[in-house]
Amino acid sequence: MSFDAVQQAARDQFSRQSHRYGSGHILENVEDVRAAAETLSLASDLRVLDIAAANGHTGLFFAEQGHRVVLADISEAMLERAREAAARRGLSVETRVHAAEELPYPDGSFDLVTCRVAAHHFSSPEAFVRESARVLVPGGAFLLIDGSVEDDEPVAEAWIHEVEKLRDPSHARLLTPRSWRTLCEGAGLEVISSRLTPLKQPDIEWYFETAATPAENREKVRQLVANAPEEARRVFRVAEEEGKTVWWWPRLSLTARKTA
Repeated sequence: MSFDAVQQAARDQFSRQSHRYGSGHILENVEDVRAAAETLSLASDLRVLDIAAANGHTGLFFAEQGHRVVLADISEAMLERAREAAARRGLSVETRVHAAEELPYPDGSFDLVTCRVAAHHFSSPEAFVRESARVLVPGGAFLLIDGSVEDDEPVAEAWIHEVEKLRDPSHARLLTPRSWRTLCEGAGLEVISSRLTPLKQPDIEWYFETAATPAENREKVRQLVANAPEEARRVFRVAEEEGKTVWWWPRLSLTARKTA
């Protein structure tokens, strides 16, 4: 199995950091998944593919609802922790190792494809969306949650890209809601709901620890934050609270259905 440079960087990073994404991680709270799923009015006993599943929080949520779930990730270490979590909860899931941009499944294999807080690491968001649409049955559902930037805010977008790249070199790009909508429509997915919700990053040190950011890059990020342009300060609400640097990261929740 071969990976391009972006995929390999993501695989290496998340294999090293797989222990940080389990119990107690911010992604363990799946209320955003529950809220997004409500926009889809899902049937029972669905075939679900969770792409870039990490420790399995999203996929296990759907497994608990009685759906048949495949957890897919580029990192075997991540999937091992997901299997352990499933076993602790008495859930049965299948796991597969592969990238998000080329899915090893026949057309129409799934009723629902999900991906949560991972797509900004993908080498080709367009290929990811196209492949997600391909493996869905007609009328099948697509659920995407990821960090984003408001439309028409190029200065803030450039700033957060530089910050994210220094914090975690496996980062590729945050896309705007409009960009995701365009990719979905181009792949035959009709967008049902697209909503930005601000998510507080409560401490820049926690932000560094989740990615094991090198010391020299931490200092560069601190400088970028200290000298953030006004547009970035406004969009991300950069502030100091009790001696900690905080900001609000827009998180996009998008749901769509494959047109017949």
